[in-house]
Amino acid sequence: MPGEILRIATRKSPLAVWQAEHVAGQLRAAHPGLRVELVRMSTRGDRITDAPLSRIGGKGLFLKELEQGLLDGRADIAVHSMKDVPAAMTPDLHLPVIPARGDPRDAFLSVRHASLWDIPEGGMIGTASLRRQCQIRAARPDVRVATLRGSVNTRLAKLDEGQFDAIILAASGLQRLQMDARITRLLPPEESLPAVGQGALGIQCRVGDTAAEALIAPLDDARSHTRVAAERAVNRELEGSCQVPIGAYAELHGDQLRLRALVGSPDGREVVRGETNGAAKDAEALGTRLGHELLERGGREILVRLIAEAQGIAQ
Repeated sequence: MPGEILRIATRKSPLAVWQAEHVAGQLRAAHPGLRVELVRMSTRGDRITDAPLSRIGGKGLFLKELEQGLLDGRADIAVHSMKDVPAAMTPDLHLPVIPARGDPRDAFLSVRHASLWDIPEGGMIGTASLRRQCQIRAARPDVRVATLRGSVNTRLAKLDEGQFDAIILAASGLQRLQMDARITRLLPPEESLPAVGQGALGIQCRVGDTAAEALIAPLDDARSHTRVAAERAVNRELEGSCQVPIGAYAELHGDQLRLRALVGSPDGREVVRGETNGAAKDAEALGTRLGHELLERGGREILVRLIAEAQGIAQ
């Protein structure tokens, strides 16, 4: 162990670096003497900030360069926000470890308003997420919603400048950057169902890299892993992409799992919701079943239409 080096691929954003440093600290605590180095990489998703992700290739754009770093040996592991990880895994790579999950909820931020219901008619709300846009428009069809991308600081600056009446961000990111004070209100799942895996980190490595797998194994949190597995199973069944508003949220109560999910249209006019409960040991099967139920109840038609529109095919 002394002198051994583990290299972590990470994006360069402050939040991504915090996440990688957090994992590095856990690794050093688990393996005294282990040297951990960060390999900072720029991703296409970070470089293009003036267009919605749904138009430029989806959240996978935050992973491609990091994954290539793993495949070509520049790094041994990569740390990802699980909400950015597509349903389909890149061949020869896997995500064996999910550390203890942070807060999965969305956060409402405003300088003048206490909640979504206080935004005046015609008010402007900013978010990068189609899932959030869908739920905001379903609840408040009288407000405007605009795409807001960039770093946390960039988004906050636009709020403070008055470009938006409110913005919606992931609570966990603000908490990790010690910006809790900026949160006006944490949104319960009943108001804003979180993204698949929101608040959770994933540690990715090459399939068959037993040395890396052994080093990261102590960081896995079984309960967080179970919850994320259920949510990702929903997404996999829906063949989720960044072009489609999809949310899923799993809770554990003892050995029982409660799973809620939705699929909808960005304009909020169509939202199909569902819920299932069962044994936590059946997490992935529950997610697959709920995803299938959403498809059967109208989700399939929404998915087909939105994907066709994204591809520029007239229906």
